[in-house]
Amino acid sequence: MENPEWGGISSAVESFIEDLQKIFKTVLRPPMLLALGGLGLVLWLASGLYVVGPGEQGVIRQFGKIHSQTGPGLGFHLPLPIQSRDVVDVARVRRAEIGFRSEGGRQTMVIDEESLMLTGDENIVASQLFVQYVIKDPSAFLFRARDPEQMLTTAAEVALRNVVGRNTIDFTMTDGRFQVQEQTKEQLQRLLDDYRTGLLATEVRLLVVDPPLDVKDAFHDVVRAWEDRERLIQEARGFAEDILPRSRGEAAEAVRKAEGYKEQRIIRSQGEAERFLDVRESYEKSPTVTRERLYLEMMERILPHTEKVILPSQSTGSVLPWLPLKKAQAPHEMPAITSQKLKEVKP
Repeated sequence: MENPEWGGISSAVESFIEDLQKIFKTVLRPPMLLALGGLGLVLWLASGLYVVGPGEQGVIRQFGKIHSQTGPGLGFHLPLPIQSRDVVDVARVRRAEIGFRSEGGRQTMVIDEESLMLTGDENIVASQLFVQYVIKDPSAFLFRARDPEQMLTTAAEVALRNVVGRNTIDFTMTDGRFQVQEQTKEQLQRLLDDYRTGLLATEVRLLVVDPPLDVKDAFHDVVRAWEDRERLIQEARGFAEDILPRSRGEAAEAVRKAEGYKEQRIIRSQGEAERFLDVRESYEKSPTVTRERLYLEMMERILPHTEKVILPSQSTGSVLPWLPLKKAQAPHEMPAITSQKLKEVKP
């Protein structure tokens, strides 16, 4: 006997096949084929539309080969498999960490394999390097290197080890820190250009340059002593710069005063010598008059500075009537001294 369930399934299959045949007959008509083909062509062409955002660049490939680069905005390229596109963010600043790893702006891990390196004087130093970079050539970034960002990390470590290995630990930790940083940046960029990574290192900064933990405290004591030495040297230089010009000025002033005093004494001596010669000549011509004149001139220079009382030349006896002299006359009331009176008291 025939199973009724198999009979129902076969009738359903036959009905489905008949429906498919009707659909194919409708679709395979020429107008319908033309409409489907046009719709497919429109969708295929529409797949070539793309948008490049601000700070991005588009790279167009034609059959796998670089064809052109496009800037921000709406663009179009021939759809696959003729052309394809890649959009690269060239404005975003990326970062690489050498010797440590951070998360959320905080350092979470120290990588000793990357940070520990040998200096030129055979000491070990732990260095941590922070690198910021951008993509300067999207084509080279996409197709010239397999993993440009990993290559940058490796190149940064190589450059840092090379620079640190050429300098002493004291130079690297103290006054040569900035030079080490700049040399590392130059060498890193040179390696990136040689490897054609398309990357540009915008900032290279040494975060930590310390000796290993076992000797860290001793090295820091040395650094502090060196800084104190430099501070004292600068203070001494500042004191010297202050005191030396002042001393030079005082010395120059003393020299000028001495020269002025010298000139003054020379001129006065010459004047006194000439005056003496004039007096001598006058004395030779008239000894009595010259002697009287010299006496009077000397008295005029001496007597105004002394307290004096002039008595009549004819007076005899006691001088008590003239006492007390100071109460009798005030100094300003004393009679003026004249040449005639001086002659009277002349011995």
